[in-house]
Amino acid sequence: MLDVLGLDRGVEAVYRAMLAHPEGSVQDLCDQLGVPESTVRDALDKLADLRLLRASRDVLGEMRPVSPEVGLELLLRRQEEELLRRRQDLELGKAAAARAIAEYADLRPATRTATSERLVGLDAIQARLEGLAREMSGECLSVMPGGAQSQASLDASRPLDDAALSRGISILTLYQDSVRHDPATLAYARWTTGRGGMVRTCPTLPPRMLVFDRRVAVVPIDPADTKRGAICISEAGVVASLVALFEQTWHSAVPLGADRSKDTRTGLSTAEQELLTLLASGLTDEVAGRRLGISARSVRRQMAGLMERLDASSRFEAGLKAAQRGWLQ
Repeated sequence: MLDVLGLDRGVEAVYRAMLAHPEGSVQDLCDQLGVPESTVRDALDKLADLRLLRASRDVLGEMRPVSPEVGLELLLRRQEEELLRRRQDLELGKAAAARAIAEYADLRPATRTATSERLVGLDAIQARLEGLAREMSGECLSVMPGGAQSQASLDASRPLDDAALSRGISILTLYQDSVRHDPATLAYARWTTGRGGMVRTCPTLPPRMLVFDRRVAVVPIDPADTKRGAICISEAGVVASLVALFEQTWHSAVPLGADRSKDTRTGLSTAEQELLTLLASGLTDEVAGRRLGISARSVRRQMAGLMERLDASSRFEAGLKAAQRGWLQ
């Protein structure tokens, strides 16, 4: 039952036996569990590493079990910290290409080099996108995070997409799952697929990007503040990394017309699993909502439903029960 916290069955059995008979000897544990001394001592070393044992204050040189209320909560907190660190590393990895491009541009005062062009202002970005759209001959890959897209953004994209689709250009677009509940963005996505484009959705996405013919990419200077402008980059290594990131996300996304099926084992949708994982990693409702493209109020409403399904009275208890059931990604 505690495999998820790092205790296999053998180690858990020794821990349970010590809780029942805290003053028992190693030989007592061997006799009670019917295992050799080496197995018991290995389990004791593991329990000590996990800080589920501590030195006795009554008997010098002996160890006593830490209560589950204290020990298991500490284990869970350490796992939450590790999960948070891993997710932070993943987010850093997703944004690494965009940050590298921005730093590269900042090191060169010239507006344009052989491989990069800094675009400041919506007019400059729109003009460059129009030029790239006219020049491309085969494919456009796009990632549109942030949930619902602004009407201004949709209006600016329509003539470019229309012209490209009319020329037989393949357009692949990634939106967040939450756009399925936004009439304007959903209508635009359906218009795209109706013209022959392909649209998929995913709970969370990498930073915004457009890649033309796998040779030129346009990304924000700062993914957290797209008003700072964009970078148009043709550096082969950077573009290849962005394409690989797109393809990895594309394969995990689902087509617009398909419903996200629930996990037959947990009964959770992909978005629900992602929400639980984000909140278990320590993110606030507001930050988790931005990652999923939904409001903080929607996060709280969905989390209340999940807590009810888990029969949990607090988020901490919900996190523990979700981990025990294997609900966290």
